[in-house]
Amino acid sequence: MCMAGNLRDNINYDKIAEMESFKQLTKKKNSFLWTLTVIFLSAYLLLPILTSFTEILHQKAVGEITWVWFYSAGLFIMTWGLAHLYVAKANSFDKEAKAIIEEYERGVR
Repeated sequence: MCMAGNLRDNINYDKIAEMESFKQLTKKKNSFLWTLTVIFLSAYLLLPILTSFTEILHQKAVGEITWVWFYSAGLFIMTWGLAHLYVAKANSFDKEAKAIIEEYERGVR
């Protein structure tokens, strides 16, 4: 078996967790995920609040269609957009994680 394969079998995850680069990645990732979560939940929870306690979305926008339909459609668009953003950002986090593993492997040798 090659050395790289052998190293991957014996990774000291506690040592990686102590690395500054790993801590920075974790902080960046958590910040991104919490921001996305707050945006998503705020937009979704605002719909029942606006429809139950205000008349703003009940007003006609185009013909007999009220603003609630546009807001609801916007939620679908937002969900797809946030999912696309998440996938793109997750790919960059994966590249950083791979670089951290490589940094760890260089330090082990």
